[in-house]
Amino acid sequence: MVEFIQNIDPIFILEPILVIGFSVGTLLYWHLREGLTKYILVFSLLAYGAAVAAKFAFQFLTAPAFLSISQGSLWLLGLYLGLQTVIFEVGGAFLVARFAVSKHRMKKRDGVGYGLGLAFWENAVLLGATMLASLLFYFVTIAQGGAAADSLSSILSSSQPQLFSSPLDALPLIGWGVLERVSSMMAHLSWGYLCLKAAVSRRRRYFLLALPMGLIDFLVPFARTMPLPLFEIMVFMLAAFCVLAAVFVSRE
Repeated sequence: MVEFIQNIDPIFILEPILVIGFSVGTLLYWHLREGLTKYILVFSLLAYGAAVAAKFAFQFLTAPAFLSISQGSLWLLGLYLGLQTVIFEVGGAFLVARFAVSKHRMKKRDGVGYGLGLAFWENAVLLGATMLASLLFYFVTIAQGGAAADSLSSILSSSQPQLFSSPLDALPLIGWGVLERVSSMMAHLSWGYLCLKAAVSRRRRYFLLALPMGLIDFLVPFARTMPLPLFEIMVFMLAAFCVLAAVFVSRE
């Protein structure tokens, strides 16, 4: 058992630390540059938290029926996930932005901060902090030994074998994982910015441009069907296109 414990690579802790670091860093930078307010964080939390809760409830109610109908089709599963992001995350971000603007708590200049806030709650809190806590739990539990360590080691060896990779093999996995979170930040930034712009200007075209950006989650089911670098580069390019679209609109 000792040999098995030694094969768990603590270098994977770098991934959540880096993700949390750049998520917090971008917020601090924007706060120093544009004065990101507490209301932006509160309303972005409301929008993202409500979207996650709505997704969970929707999938709880519909997933069994959907899986029996889709019969394992990745295309249908991609639409199932992507449309949820479009409706609950992008649509919800617009509704919350509209409410905040009506209460004079957010203004036109807060669009970037609102998008960064949405990205912060997903990447730093929901995923980054959860991943960090999980890894620390794995290390502590296995280090203590006993039946719990044996059971956890058996589960991890089959469900997450990458945890036992050598540092040379682990570093690329960490890099691609961080790139995925960068892509997530870019996508959230883009539709958060456009949703607030639509709420302030009352121009529907900004919201209509933001909506299809949520379809980036259409690719999620295909992650295991293609090489990891190809998948992450595709997601990054789509996220970059979202940013370019938002920048083009802002120049208008």
